[in-house]
Amino acid sequence: MNEPTLLQLQCFEALVAEGSFAAAAARLNRTHPTVHAAVTALEAQVGMILLDRAGYRVSLTAEGAAFRSRVTVFLRQYENLRREAAQLASGQEAELRVVVGDLCPLRETLGPLKRFFETRTGTRLTLLFEAISGPWERLLNGDCDLIFHHLDRPSPAIESIELFDVKIVPVAAPGFLGRPLEELTPDDLRPYVQCVIRDTSRQPSTVTYYLIEGAPSCTVPDQLMKRELILQGLAWGHMPAHLVAHDLRDNRLVSLEGRHLRGTTLKHYAARRRDAAHGPVAQGLWMQLQAQQAG
Repeated sequence: MNEPTLLQLQCFEALVAEGSFAAAAARLNRTHPTVHAAVTALEAQVGMILLDRAGYRVSLTAEGAAFRSRVTVFLRQYENLRREAAQLASGQEAELRVVVGDLCPLRETLGPLKRFFETRTGTRLTLLFEAISGPWERLLNGDCDLIFHHLDRPSPAIESIELFDVKIVPVAAPGFLGRPLEELTPDDLRPYVQCVIRDTSRQPSTVTYYLIEGAPSCTVPDQLMKRELILQGLAWGHMPAHLVAHDLRDNRLVSLEGRHLRGTTLKHYAARRRDAAHGPVAQGLWMQLQAQQAG
């Protein structure tokens, strides 16, 4: 068997992730024929049919699924090696990629980043904002160095630093429900539109966060859009308390929390992969966050 090339493996992984040759080519900044030829050659070299091309989107055969799991690990290790070599050559990382989850209080999250990078001008901070399971997908796929998010996927492969608590409360505009708010149950809310955040993950989580089954719903991309819809009386929903504290105080919103309809508190963490290459700047930021926690 001839040895598969790095390009062939990258084209295969991109095709599986994106679902089409055109999307894979765009992701890799390659042409459609290049990706097609690379994947076809890979199948010939490994002696297996890796892809089922019968459907609208290409899918993996059983052999392809087993092969892909190993390809994913290899490409992640290759990317770590490449980045670590670049860090060693330059003395510091050229870029640090940080994902901020949708529930994070931005002042408490972005303030420490601003202070840290004021003295690390040689490293570019790339900020990404993701919702629901999007931060975890980015981290586990090796698409970022660090995330700020609630820890819904505890794993020995992840190390974390507890940072702050975020309280989540169900709210609505005054008069939206047209009924007394005492002793509200989920059944009472089923006729009313519930506003929810769109999961930015390519493979969304199966966990339903506070979603009332059977209720009409509207989906928005971020918490600020969600807040505005609720303020305008178009829906109700669960919001982070720090975003609606002034609205509740000034009676622009009312809390629906009670004995049957509860809010919750989610602990938020800085989290990173244990097996990833962490250069001096990434390690410096981690130590600052540890000191912040201790303080």
